[in-house]
Amino acid sequence: MSQKVLITGSSSGFGRLTAETLLRAGHTVIASMRDPESRNKNRAEALRSMGAHIVGIDVTEDTSVTTGVAEALQSAGGIDVLINNAGMGTIGLQEAFTVDDWKALFDLNVFGVQRMNRAVLPHFRQKSTGLLIHISSLLGRFVMPFFGPYNASKHALEALADNYRVELSSLGIESVLVEPGGYGTDFSSSLLAASDSDRTATYGELAGGPARQMEAFRQAFEGDNAPDPQMVADAVLKVIETPRGKRPFRTVVDGLGMGQPIEQINNASEQATSGIYKAFGMEGMLKLK
Repeated sequence: MSQKVLITGSSSGFGRLTAETLLRAGHTVIASMRDPESRNKNRAEALRSMGAHIVGIDVTEDTSVTTGVAEALQSAGGIDVLINNAGMGTIGLQEAFTVDDWKALFDLNVFGVQRMNRAVLPHFRQKSTGLLIHISSLLGRFVMPFFGPYNASKHALEALADNYRVELSSLGIESVLVEPGGYGTDFSSSLLAASDSDRTATYGELAGGPARQMEAFRQAFEGDNAPDPQMVADAVLKVIETPRGKRPFRTVVDGLGMGQPIEQINNASEQATSGIYKAFGMEGMLKLK
């Protein structure tokens, strides 16, 4: 069945690939992005030519979110699925990120998701159905050095999505996570770098660690066996086309060999959650109405 899907951050990366994939599969796509009439005009026009509705949304601004979601509802005649894809990564030693750096990152990766969910959920609750898809990361399940604030933001997103899962289940609304590994998209070209370079310099040889790690990833993403980011778009499509109540809460998408250990963490987490909820008589909150 064709779904009406609103995607944030559709101008590039996973967002653009997902929008294109859903359009080819026959779904109605409302592709949102910042500045679709100026800096992202060509990208917006390319998606529009494929049949997408284009909406300008900056998830860090309350008014932009409220106005953009209202426009999306009007242009598509409703929303069945919200994909929270907009986000940003970081690179640097954690101590060298200032509080302002952290605020900027969380405003996009975490608070932006909450803004979007709050704007869409009244519509979902009114019709007693809907799907929230949160694009997380394997780094929401473990940490890797030199990505500290990003690790933390994705761990926060995982908790946010999980809490929505249990609070919305009795209302017929699903909240799920897609957890990509590393892929060679333009995501890495817009990483937020630690702004306190003086603090970084005090780390001696370790100060060069972030640059060395990024070079290693660059080589992995440009090699013959580089994972294809289309895998993530295909995984999102599969989640959307899986029947209600059958969708997994977490979907791992990895091409660098990290997926199996994360699956083990996820399975253990689900077992622990199920056991704790049962002990407190809340197991029904894990089941979709």
